[in-house]
Amino acid sequence: MKDRIYKIVIKVGSSSIADENGINVGKMNKIVEQVTELKFKRKKDIIIVSSGAIAAGKSELGYRYKPYSVSEKQACAAVGQGVLISKYRDLFAVKNIKVAQILLTADDFSNRQRYLNAYNTMNALLENDVVPIVNENDTVTTDEIKLGDNDVLSAQVASLLEADLLIILSDIPGLLKNLGNPKSLINIVEEVTPELENLANGKSGKLGTGGMSSKLKAAKISNASGIPLTILPSYEEGIITKAVDNIENTKFNIGTTFLPKDKKMSKRKRWIQFSLKPKGELIVDNGAREALLKGKSLLAVGIVSLTGNFSIGDLVIVSNKKGENIGRGLVNYSSKELKEIIGKKTNEILTFKDNVGPEEVIHRDNLVIMEATEGFEPSNNGFADRRL
Repeated sequence: MKDRIYKIVIKVGSSSIADENGINVGKMNKIVEQVTELKFKRKKDIIIVSSGAIAAGKSELGYRYKPYSVSEKQACAAVGQGVLISKYRDLFAVKNIKVAQILLTADDFSNRQRYLNAYNTMNALLENDVVPIVNENDTVTTDEIKLGDNDVLSAQVASLLEADLLIILSDIPGLLKNLGNPKSLINIVEEVTPELENLANGKSGKLGTGGMSSKLKAAKISNASGIPLTILPSYEEGIITKAVDNIENTKFNIGTTFLPKDKKMSKRKRWIQFSLKPKGELIVDNGAREALLKGKSLLAVGIVSLTGNFSIGDLVIVSNKKGENIGRGLVNYSSKELKEIIGKKTNEILTFKDNVGPEEVIHRDNLVIMEATEGFEPSNNGFADRRL
């Protein structure tokens, strides 16, 4: 961790700024007050990732229940997004702080050019002393392009901007050993283990979409980026500024803080690992697995079979014969081309194929190995019925 914190991403959950009647200006203003102190008195760059559009739209449209259908949610988001940013703008204007609205989807992170554009835009806003307020673009998202919730989005934004700290405000005190006992709070987490994931119930609140499981996903992204993540109870007075003070003084007695390891992934490998969705799967033999774990590239000779329909540059999962994930990477061949050469050595390929691409099916620079860091995970990518 860095000795000083300069850039902070704050994720604001729906329950932190809204109630059954829509946006609660009193709740929102408490967050604005703390952001103002961090920005002016402590010279921090602040990025807000804010939920609340659907909650705001629900109230505006007179819904008496939480919308469940996609069209209802998108209608509420379309109405509520304007309400949400307007409230933020008015409250920050009193503090002489300008805000900007940024709406993103998973496609904005998976497309390399749009990923870089988002990075450049947000940095330009920070240089102009503007507070970016980010939200997922719920009015157009579908299951295929949805990030999931704003916990994950906030971690993606923190990773993109190389933030020094990610704060997730919630209606709970942090990660609890016993969900019914607030005193069972876990203050420090050094690794997201399967045991911890079992503590996450995955349930969402009345207004929000994220549960503790989504916060653990965010912690994995954040920590892989070398960024500490802390979950804080938004209902406690001055909780954000208190937490920043404590973390800068290496005290972790408020909420739950997930501490990153000393070594972090490169930005490109984080993009591969967390921003892209797999289009297929490659099954490799034991020899290829051993080579990959030693930092080698993947060659055609080590591939046993493949599934999915993918193009050059797409992301694929790499698994062993047992279906356990080894890693993921960007392929240099389409699935159609690869079918002709799997299991063959380079000199064998040259005997029947004149136009051959790179020797590596996946170059090690475009490959993220999972087994060495997170252990085996069952392969469940929806490609098994098309295995060759």
